[in-house]
Amino acid sequence: MSRTGGGAPSLHQQLEHTARLLMRVRGGASLPDALAQLPPAWRAGCQALGFHVMRWRGSAEAAKDALVARPPAPEVDALLTCALALMWPLDAPPYSAHALVDEAVKGTARLAPHSKGFVNAVLRNALRQGPGLAALVAKSPAGRHNHPAWWVRRLQHDWPQAAEAVMQAAQQHPPLTLRAHARYGGVQALAPALDTAGLAWQPLALPAAALGGPACSGGPGPGPAPEPLATALPQAVVLERAVPVDQIPGFAQGHWSVQDAAAQLAAPLLLRGLKRLGQAAGTPASPRPRVLDACAAPGGKTAHLLELADLDLWALDADAQRLKRVEDNLRRLNLPWPQPGPSAAAGQTELRAVDARAVQTWWDGQPFDAVLLDAPCSASGIVRRQPDARWLRRDSDIAALVRLQAELLDALWPLVRPGGCLLYATCSVFKAEGAEQIDAFLQRHGLPAAVLDPASPGHLLPLTDNPSSGAAAAPGRPQPACDGFFYALLHKP
Repeated sequence: MSRTGGGAPSLHQQLEHTARLLMRVRGGASLPDALAQLPPAWRAGCQALGFHVMRWRGSAEAAKDALVARPPAPEVDALLTCALALMWPLDAPPYSAHALVDEAVKGTARLAPHSKGFVNAVLRNALRQGPGLAALVAKSPAGRHNHPAWWVRRLQHDWPQAAEAVMQAAQQHPPLTLRAHARYGGVQALAPALDTAGLAWQPLALPAAALGGPACSGGPGPGPAPEPLATALPQAVVLERAVPVDQIPGFAQGHWSVQDAAAQLAAPLLLRGLKRLGQAAGTPASPRPRVLDACAAPGGKTAHLLELADLDLWALDADAQRLKRVEDNLRRLNLPWPQPGPSAAAGQTELRAVDARAVQTWWDGQPFDAVLLDAPCSASGIVRRQPDARWLRRDSDIAALVRLQAELLDALWPLVRPGGCLLYATCSVFKAEGAEQIDAFLQRHGLPAAVLDPASPGHLLPLTDNPSSGAAAAPGRPQPACDGFFYALLHKP
C-alpha cells in the first residue's frame, strides 16, 4: 500500500474514501460495486485499503467495541474501523502506528470535523493498550478469526481439524494463476514470452492438502482409482508476483486467462465424463458433443471447455449483463476456434440470458451429452479474493442457496441423455453446498452412489502443502493454495 508521492492521493484522503466504501458494504453493496462509484484515479489505492479492511474487519470492530462506549455517527464509525483495521496484523501492520493515527485524524477532519479529537483519543488509546487490547479482541469469534461468528461455527462444524487453517488462508493474498490457451500451444508455446517479459512463473498442481473430503458420504462407488488431480492442470501456471493483465504478454490476444487452479479442474472433469460416454457407446456421442453450461458467467469454464474440445455448447446465465462478459471473453480468446477452409469453426456456442430452472422457456427438447452446473453459492471458498463476501452473507442465506442449487440439479438432470454426465460445482467450503447437497440429490432421485465418478474430487480446501510434500514444481517451493471448491461428476444410468 503506497502512501503518497507523484501526485498520488494521500493516505488520509484514501481513508476518507475507504470509510465510504465500508459504509456501502455495510449497507449491502459488494466492494467491487462500491469501488466502481469512485473516480478511476482513486480505485487502485482504495481497493488495496478496502481489501485490507475487509480481511481485518472482525478484529477492528471488536477493538472498536472494546474502546468506545457508544457507537459514533456512521461515517466516523466507518473511518475509525478502517484505521483500526490498518493496525492489523499486529506483527506486521502496513503503516507505522503514529503515522496512521495522524492520517486518520486528517481524514476525520475532512469527513466529520467535529470528531477529530474523538478519533485521535480512541486510536491513541488503542496504541497504549497494545497486547491487552489484542487479548480482548481474541475473546470474540469474529475478532479472533475475522469472519462472522455464524461462519466460524459452520466451518468448525464442517471441518473441525482444518477450520482454523481455512480461516487463516482467507487472510492471505491470492496468487495470480493463469491458464494457457491450449489451442495456441499451451504452456510450452506461451510461457517463453513470460520469461522474456521478466515474469517469473512455475507450473501448478493442486496441493495434496486441498483434498478435504469425498463428494458424497457414500463414497465414489466401485470403479478404477482416480488419476492424480495434478494431471488435470496442464494449462496452469502461477506468477511469482501479481501484475496487471495488460503486462502479461499475449493476454490481449487471448493467449492467457486468469483462472484459479481449482476452477481449472472443471473442464477436464466434464471432458472425462464425455470420454466415458464415448467409450460406453463405442463411438463419440455425436460429431460434436452437445454441452450445456447452465450458469456460465463470467465464462472462464465455458472458454476452457472450448479450448480443449470441439463442442456445440449452450451457455446460459440469468443475468444478461454478466452473460455479456461471457461473450467478451470468448471473443478475446478467439472461440469457438476457427477451422481452416469452409467449415468455419470447431464447434459453436449459443448464449441465452435465461433462468436455467425454467427449462420449458429455453430447451429445444434435445438431450445434452454433458451439463456443467457451476451453481450460485456462498462463495465461501474464494473469500481471500472477495474478502467482503464473508460480511455480506448471512447464515440464513445458506439455506436459500441450498434450495436454489437443489432446484437447478432437479431441473437439469432430466436434460442429460442416458450415459451422459452432469458436473456439479460450487466455490464453497460449506458441506451443505457440497457433499450434503449431492447426498440429498441422490436420495431424491433414488440413485446409487455408483453414479458418482471416482475422479470426483469432492471438497477442495484453500490450503497449501509444505515444501517437503513432493507437490511443488521446484525443490523447496510449495504449491500455492487453490481456492475452496466442490466437484461431483455424476453419470446418468
